[in-house]
Amino acid sequence: MIKIKPISFITLKEKLSLPKPWDNIVVFLLNILIAIPAFIIVHHNLIEFNWPLNLDRIILFVGILIIIQLILRTLKTIIVIFIFLYLISLIYGTLFGEYGFQRVFEDYRSMIFSMQEDPHPEDLIISKLLPFPNKSKIIDAVDFSNPKVRNFALYATTKHFKDIKGYSKDRKLIQYFAVFKEIKQRWNYVNDPKGREYIAAASESLQHFSGDCDDHAILMSATIKAIGGTPRIIHTGGHLYPEILIGDKNDLETAVYLIKEVLFVEESKNQEIHYHIDERGKIWLNLDYTATFPGGPFMKEEILGELTFN
Repeated sequence: MIKIKPISFITLKEKLSLPKPWDNIVVFLLNILIAIPAFIIVHHNLIEFNWPLNLDRIILFVGILIIIQLILRTLKTIIVIFIFLYLISLIYGTLFGEYGFQRVFEDYRSMIFSMQEDPHPEDLIISKLLPFPNKSKIIDAVDFSNPKVRNFALYATTKHFKDIKGYSKDRKLIQYFAVFKEIKQRWNYVNDPKGREYIAAASESLQHFSGDCDDHAILMSATIKAIGGTPRIIHTGGHLYPEILIGDKNDLETAVYLIKEVLFVEESKNQEIHYHIDERGKIWLNLDYTATFPGGPFMKEEILGELTFN
């Protein structure tokens, strides 16, 4: 009869442990990956002492590294087991088109980038909004079902960013930004007739890509809606501009990363991303003609009304 010798905890621990010095290397790399976002969070929430050469922040980062290193070394065996299982799942995801190494890299990079950003949201208080001027005329002018509007939107998505690789899950957002880019490049500001408010339909504005702020807002809203987006028009008193529904904070992180690191790198360099948060916590990104990139500065901060095209 074959006797099965029980495996002690120490023996199991030795079998699952990585050989030296690889165990320390893995722990150190994991420490770096955790310490960077941890430092960013603490940095944003801790008062700066303005020491020479930013010594306070250097000491802070080194301190975080040491603390995390001590914790990881204490739990080294358990962590190595979980890392091994995690790598197996990522290999499976990479081979079969699920959540793999590429997605992990993109998500981590996007998280780090967005944590360093300091966008300026403006809370939208619905109870203070006034009746929207020329509401029925503007609704009729946003003729997103017109074939000319739809065809133009399709054209814009084939002209801009079509060859961007590795962001298939963000395809719709990239296409909305492609529409913004095409209209921005072609728009020519022209005043209405003196003493009269002329409201052009989106299909009409496509003929010359000219008009005032309400014509631009109508065209942008119609083309965005024609390819599945949810736009709205903001009234600020003497000015109208369009916004697009981004979603929640996670969606905003993705949008900020795409704008600043992939699609509008030069236009948005050293610039902040501007958006509004509505009463449901949903985020709307500025698409005004005065901005050179999605989320550019607001022409006016005041909000008097909003008209959403669901």
